Amino acid sequence: MTRKLTLLAAAAATVMMTNAATAATEIQWWHAFTGRLGELLATQIETFNDGQDQCTVTGSHKGNYSETLNAGIAAFRAKEQPHLLMVFEVGTATMMGAKGAIKPVYELMEETGKDFDPDAYMGAVKGYYTTTDGKMLSLPYNSSTPVLYVNKDALSEAGLNPDMDLSTWENVGAALDVLKDTGHECPLTTAWQSWIHLENFGAWHNTPFATQENGFAGLDTELSFNGPLHVKHIGQMGEWAKDGKFIYAGRRNEGGARFRAGECAFFTESSAGYAGVKKEADFDFAIRPLPYWVAAPEAPQNTIIGGASLWTMAGHEDEEYACVAEFLNFLSTAEIQSKWHQDTGYLPITNAAADLTKKEGFYEKNPGTEIAGMQMTAKAPTGNSKGLRLGSFDQIRGLIDEELEAVWSGDKSAQEAMDSAVKRGNALLRRFERTNK
Repeated sequence: MTRKLTLLAAAAATVMMTNAATAATEIQWWHAFTGRLGELLATQIETFNDGQDQCTVTGSHKGNYSETLNAGIAAFRAKEQPHLLMVFEVGTATMMGAKGAIKPVYELMEETGKDFDPDAYMGAVKGYYTTTDGKMLSLPYNSSTPVLYVNKDALSEAGLNPDMDLSTWENVGAALDVLKDTGHECPLTTAWQSWIHLENFGAWHNTPFATQENGFAGLDTELSFNGPLHVKHIGQMGEWAKDGKFIYAGRRNEGGARFRAGECAFFTESSAGYAGVKKEADFDFAIRPLPYWVAAPEAPQNTIIGGASLWTMAGHEDEEYACVAEFLNFLSTAEIQSKWHQDTGYLPITNAAADLTKKEGFYEKNPGTEIAGMQMTAKAPTGNSKGLRLGSFDQIRGLIDEELEAVWSGDKSAQEAMDSAVKRGNALLRRFERTNK
């Protein structure tokens, strides 16, 4: 009898444990992170899940940014959408145009009754993901901006001062000459060529990438990066490519492996490249501001963000949305964001996280990590420098990549390539405008 009661008690306990385990509301988060960033994201999820028993977040990697966006769109059409979808910044207009597919963050917070203060977020970051009347559509998560990474050992070996002034492209060009003359095989490489050398180039030099305030002021925007300043820069990079001073490695971040291995002296890349460089570089490196052309009278202005935000998908239950709102607030806390910023090089998305990072002495201990934030906030954004909001922009970037590759290979002049990219891209913008009126 005693044994039977013991077995019944054990069975009851098992049922209670099972019920408790299944009581938590599950939230699906689809993202684009692998490697070190994927590990850090998983730690955030684990910290949230372990800190309460009402909600369970499950993260799923769905490929690169483009693949994750496409997976989310396909899932919504099949009515199998996740609760949260990571979408890179160029997908913002696409998500805004996806009528019925999203639940804006401001609505989510209002409906769930959660505390939410949009003004707590850095203005340069918040502005990218809000409507013209200040309503936040998606939650900033991993926001970055481009900087210049420097292999100081490579400069020393070439007889250059490793702390030389590299604030201008004129100075960088002079250093490239010396590096090439002393036998360096990879003086300069880049990641994300359109984002850095056309999109951010325009903002940094306060010259438009597109009309209508780069798309913020209306759908009837047209591309305009075939103007004199953009063409001059791409033409100069084409000359450097011809001379072996600029080494093109690929459309995404393929150049990162070469820089981290010590093969390249200069590397224009996202501030979020800091995590990988810090972990892998076996040489003395520095982070410097993105260079500008001194001949451009309005430079430097401010750079714009890359990275991604988190979009809440429509079609879920109220208790699930309550968990989504709780999780988004957790991700925005000063402690979580400051650690994320310090570990990755992404911007601290809230003012409190930036203040905490500074208070902890992180910038003093890690010189250069403050540059990304300074580039974004030193000047108030203009109509040319608050970001880009263009429909079908992922596809437009693909066209731009094709045309830039034609310049690097010597098959087209910079003017020919930019004229072609603008014409082809405008055709996509007109199609997007027709379908989203």
